[in-house]
Amino acid sequence: MTTVLIVDDQPLQRLGFRMLLESSPETSVVGEAAHGAEAVRLTAELRPDVVLMDIRMPGMDGIEATRRIVAAGDRSRVLVLTTFDLDEYAYGALRAGASGFLLKDARPDELLSGIRAVAGGDAVVAPAMTRRLLDAFTSGVPPREPDTDPRITLLSQREREVLEAIAQGLTNSEIATRLVLSESTVKTHVSRVLAKLGARDRVHAVIIAYDAGLARPS
Repeated sequence: MTTVLIVDDQPLQRLGFRMLLESSPETSVVGEAAHGAEAVRLTAELRPDVVLMDIRMPGMDGIEATRRIVAAGDRSRVLVLTTFDLDEYAYGALRAGASGFLLKDARPDELLSGIRAVAGGDAVVAPAMTRRLLDAFTSGVPPREPDTDPRITLLSQREREVLEAIAQGLTNSEIATRLVLSESTVKTHVSRVLAKLGARDRVHAVIIAYDAGLARPS
């Protein structure tokens, strides 16, 4: 059973999410919050598996709330909900430590699947959306030389190639085809890349790659 804290300043929106989540035998709503400060407090108190986080709220917004929840080091993971797929706030939330984001009008099965994925330690930003998001909000940033982040130097040449492919939004099967490897070998490389970078998931690894100059917007 995946426990969820719903964070949204709109009561009807919270009600809709609660009804959906409680209709599934795999999820349980443990609480609701109307703003970021309340979300931080309830997360520390209730320790949900997933915090379903709205971004635009009065007072403490979802980005700052996400940053504080992640910094606390608890097991709770944050799944951001946004109205627009290229919302700059969503990008800010990913940088703050969110495990991914979905649109508020996502289909019920997509939302439930995303919550399960995040609870299991995965990210839920689709590869194509990852490319669009990072291309949109890293455009105009001056190129940096690779290896400026010491974590990148820990990677072998093959692991760097895998990271570059992840940053381009490729799936494991696509990486396997490009690098002429088996998919199981790619999974092993991905796990090692995440471990060496100290990355929570693929989304975090992509951000590290862009920040380090190893990958650039297309």
